[in-house]
Parts: sequence; structure tokens; C-alpha cells
Amino acid sequence: MKPDKEKNMLDLGKDPIGTLLLKMSLPSVVAMLVMALYNVVDAFWIGKISPEAIAALTICFPIQMVFGAIGVGTGVGAGSFTSRMFGAGNTIRANRTAGQVILLSAVFGVIIIVSGTVFSEPILRFFGATENILPLSVQYLKMIALGAPFLFFIMMSDYLFRAEGNPNVPMFVIVTSALLNAILDPFLIFGWGPFPEMGVMGAGLATAIAQFATFFLSMYFLFSHRSGYQVRLGDIIPRWSIIVPIYHVGFPSLITNIAFSAVLVIYNHTLAGFGHLAVAALGLGFRINGVLMMALFGIGHGVMPMIGFNYGARNYARIREISRAATSISVLIGGVSSLFIELFAYPILAAFTDDPALLTIAVPALRIFVLTQILLGPMIAWINVFMGLGKGMAAMVLLVGRQVLFVVPLIYLLPLCFGLNGVWMAQPIANVISFAMILFWTGRELRRLGRE
Repeated sequence: MKPDKEKNMLDLGKDPIGTLLLKMSLPSVVAMLVMALYNVVDAFWIGKISPEAIAALTICFPIQMVFGAIGVGTGVGAGSFTSRMFGAGNTIRANRTAGQVILLSAVFGVIIIVSGTVFSEPILRFFGATENILPLSVQYLKMIALGAPFLFFIMMSDYLFRAEGNPNVPMFVIVTSALLNAILDPFLIFGWGPFPEMGVMGAGLATAIAQFATFFLSMYFLFSHRSGYQVRLGDIIPRWSIIVPIYHVGFPSLITNIAFSAVLVIYNHTLAGFGHLAVAALGLGFRINGVLMMALFGIGHGVMPMIGFNYGARNYARIREISRAATSISVLIGGVSSLFIELFAYPILAAFTDDPALLTIAVPALRIFVLTQILLGPMIAWINVFMGLGKGMAAMVLLVGRQVLFVVPLIYLLPLCFGLNGVWMAQPIANVISFAMILFWTGRELRRLGRE
């Protein structure tokens, strides 16, 4: 890193682990919570239109997860690689990785704009849209596709900043994007002031505008004097020697997030048989539960660069200490948050809709969802240990295995015995089984490092 910038960076190899984990994770936790709360606010405003509007956004949610899979997958790979390069003292390859992030976000963004605007209807039908919610889904998808290049760069650069020990920048960028989005939502949805009333399309346009604006923030920080990177024009030229190691770790993460999207598609198709209210209940449940999930992912974001740096520095004892600290914190957060949702599920959901039929479905769904959420925190932390070690394939096997081997079969089987509640039960049961599997694999990996 640049010598005159070291005072602005955290020392991932020497700072006390508890304090360092807090400083690395807290900005990400704040950013993720704000983003999750934006999704909740989005659902709040859309819920004022109709349950069909909520269902339309729920259909688009797995498509947005595909966008996220591209951004997170590339970002995880780039962040893991650059943290190891910084740990090994190789700043040239770290700078070139940042250049490849700029290139990849532009390429993927153009692909999404073309496919999302030209092929919106067949894409949405594949993702589970029925005829009564298809027009609303098309309006939303076309708008969010326009912001894809900017979203990709924001997500990918997020991991670059963390890899250099600077977690506050992505927090500021994400919080700014979410707040701008939340402010624009009611103006564009309901036509407040001089703005036209655009409904669901307005929600999508607000998202695209916020991403466009905060794209420039991310670019500013990457090229500013505060950055640990020195990106030159030549670094943006395609370099397979950088792209290949990015996706050695990042591609498994990309596939993992696409697997999550595929599971949501299966949810959408399964719930369509129970009516659009069941689809809307899924959307509300995922957004509210997402507040807890984003906090846990924020801890994971802090863990990965710490693991990667110390692995590059061959400090294996410190890696085990980081894993133990992250596990303890995530268990505490997961337990307290899930208990809160269990106790206050009805008033939370009643803030989004006054439709009694929707509430009858959504309240038990939300309570069932969070039954075993206390186990998710350690699993997310351990998965990020593997990513930090550069073992993206192991992380993919663990996460995709959870979806393919456990969640998907349970979605199909449990409704045969328990009806609609069986659909909601798939996640908590899969969590219990997956926890045991990931615990065993992580313990084996940490013991291997102990022997080294």
C-alpha cells in the first residue's frame, strides 16, 4: 500500500482481533442494515399500491439476486486476491485487480441492460410471473436493468476497499445509495411534487438513479489520494493472469448466489399454486428477515479480508482466533434478532399491509423462517473463512450443497404433508442439517492450518 496512506488503514496482521473485527465488520454491518432497511422501506411504499405490486417485486427479487451474484462473485474474488497480494507486499497486482473490476463491471452491465430490456417478458415468466402480475414485473425489471453497470461497480469496489483495510468507504457509499433511493421512492411512486406518478416503475427508476449517483462516489474514492490503490489506464486492459485468479475464488461465490436465486424461483413457482398472496408473503418475509441476514453478512465481510491477509502472511494461529471471535459475535446477533422477530411478527408485518388475508399467511411464514436463524451467523462466518483462504470451491460446495441437497427437496416434499406451512419449513430444517455439515468441514480446515 502507499506509505503515506498507512495511517488511514487498519493493520490486518497486528491489530487486536476483537477490536479489528469490530472495526472491519461494523461499517459493513451498518451498510448492509441500511440496504436491508431500504428494501423494507421499498416494500412499505409498494405495499400501499396493492398485494399484486408486492408480488411483482417478489418475482423480480431472484433476478436482482442474479445481479448481486455477478457483483458479489466478482467482488469476493477480487477482494480475496487483493488482500492476499497486499499481505504478500505485491501492490502492482493489487492495482491491476482494481483495473479489472472497472472493466468487468462495464462488460456485465451492458449484457444486463440488453437482456433485461429486450427479453423482459420471457425472463419474468421463467422466474415465476403469472399473467396478473407480469405487466408490473416488466415495468420494474426494465428500470433496474438500466442501473446494472453502476450497481456492479459499487458492489465489486466494495470488496476492494475492504481488502486494503478501509471498510468505511463502502459503508458511506452503500448508505448514501440506500438513503437516496428511499427518498426518491415516494416521489416517483406516487407522484409527489413535480414528479409524475409512476407506481412500480417509479420504484425501479429510483433504484437506478441512486446507483448512478453513487457510482461516481465509488470512482472518486478509488482514485482519490486516500485510496491504497494506484490504478492506471493500462490496468483496465483485460489481463487473464488477474481475471482467472479472481474467478478461481469468485466464480464459486457467483454460482452460490445464483443457486440462492434458483431457490427463490422454485419458491415462486411453488407458491404460485397457493395464489399471489402467498408470493407476496414470501416477498415481505424475505425483506424483513433480510435485515437480520445483512447484519450477519456484514460480519462475514469483515472476516474475509482479515483471513486473506493473515493467510498471505502465513499467520495461521491468528486465523483460528479470528474464526472463534466471529462465531461468538454472530451467534449473539442472530439469537437476539430472531427472538425479536418471533415476538413482534404481527405488528412488524401490519406496518406493511392492512390486508387481513395477506397477514394471515405472512405472520406464520415469518415466524417459521426465523426459527433456526441463530445457526446462520456461524455458517456465514465460516464460509468467509474459506473465501479468505482462497478456497472458493469449498465455499461453493458448502453453500450450494445446502440449497440443492436440502432446501430444494424440502420445498417440494414438505407441502405434501403440511400444505403452505411446509413451504416455509424448508429453510429452518435445512439450516439445522447444513450447520452440522459446515461445522465439520470448517473444523477440519482449521486443524489442518494448526498442523502447518
